[in-house]
Amino acid sequence: MKNTFLYISLLLISTFMLQNCKQEKKQFNLGKSSVTVFTTADSTSLRITKTDELNFSELKQPLETQTCIFVEPDKTFQTFMGIGGAITDASAEVFSKIPLDKQEEFMKAYYDNESGLRYTIIRTNINSCDFSSDMYTYVEDGDKELTSFNIEHDRKYKIPLIKKAFERSPQSRLFISPWSPPAYMKSNKDMLKGGKLLPEYYGSWANYYVKFIESYKAEGINIWGLTIQNEPMATQRWESCIFTAEEERDFLKNHLGPTLHKKGLGDKKIIIWDHNRDLITQRANTILNDSEAAKFVWGVGFHWYENWSGGEMMFGNVGEVNRLFPDKNLIFTEGCADSFNPDKIQRWENGELYGESMINDFNCGTVAWTDWNILLDEKGGPNHVGNFCFAPIHFDTGTGQLIYTPSYYYIGHFSKFIKDGAKRVSSVASRSQLLTTSFLNPDGKIITVVMNKNDTKITYFLCVGTKAAEVTILPHSIQTLIY
Repeated sequence: MKNTFLYISLLLISTFMLQNCKQEKKQFNLGKSSVTVFTTADSTSLRITKTDELNFSELKQPLETQTCIFVEPDKTFQTFMGIGGAITDASAEVFSKIPLDKQEEFMKAYYDNESGLRYTIIRTNINSCDFSSDMYTYVEDGDKELTSFNIEHDRKYKIPLIKKAFERSPQSRLFISPWSPPAYMKSNKDMLKGGKLLPEYYGSWANYYVKFIESYKAEGINIWGLTIQNEPMATQRWESCIFTAEEERDFLKNHLGPTLHKKGLGDKKIIIWDHNRDLITQRANTILNDSEAAKFVWGVGFHWYENWSGGEMMFGNVGEVNRLFPDKNLIFTEGCADSFNPDKIQRWENGELYGESMINDFNCGTVAWTDWNILLDEKGGPNHVGNFCFAPIHFDTGTGQLIYTPSYYYIGHFSKFIKDGAKRVSSVASRSQLLTTSFLNPDGKIITVVMNKNDTKITYFLCVGTKAAEVTILPHSIQTLIY
């Protein structure tokens, strides 16, 4: 009996190992696999255009004179959650001005699974933000008990567009962010120019999120998550509110987290920081090293504006948070090219800004990436404080045309091809001229994105194990390779 049991055990183990080997061989044997290449390039008509169908050949040992992209599909990291953009008051108001046929084109451009960018992440604002035509809240002045809470303002533009996005992409996740509490709750009695949330309103402000979530639910819109405060260390001329790391921690653990749980909203994903990469480690350490605060936190959100003064984007800080707190998620919550200039609406560097950020952020552990306004007008607005910016798509109210900018196509090289549930895999370049990231989709397809910011075309080898495909990438271009 004992020998029989041992025999059966060994047989089961052998069968399991054999099946696994067969599955691995089927998934990663590239001997007869081809590489489909899609390209977007400056000074050409190529816009996520299929440009090549290549084959792998044997290349056991690359030479130092060869430029290579090395992909290791068995080295997996974070699970990809999605890409999307913000439906602000400005985006929704501009959308309402678009003719119906162009509205259809616009919705397909972002949310269609075949012809569009396959967006699955939505962000929107609680109360007004800079990209609102007016300054507003949902309560009457001084209403601490929030008895006057009403989202009628959002029913005109914002809610209808959010509903249309969910109709196109039902799997989308919506998260919400406040720029400022009502003025009466703040130390400076002004929604603009910073100020702080007064301690006597901590409980009332926590209930404000609850009211908003429940009001949207009554409209048929489910809110997946929330950030505590947009840019909590920025005193802006528009809606803003300062939270130090300790203040955000204490508001979360003593008020917002318990309030959401008490109201049956404990499933909502709470995102801390929601500001630039420069101070992200200090904020994460302060909040996540406190076990009572950390238990409420789903992830850490960040923006890219630390390079406003001409500095570098601090990608390494994002990677450090990932190393320090691997059980928490990283999500890019906002980025755009600012200082709008209508003469530079097709500026290629704007697209490269997106490509560089997305590649580095994903390589540092980011699970989701959220652009700022999905749509603005030909002036980079509307914006009630004159903070006009670029968007991937603009609508020219004079000509009635949608304008697709380089940013739209650079984002598409990721969002069109990387599927929800994909695993990032190891992907590195042997030369600094190329940037790359790779993902293994649930269907077994590998998606490798390669970007060239240089003025010359580069020939490189896509190397997977001992197999390689020779690829040429044009100057100032981005490629998606599928194999």
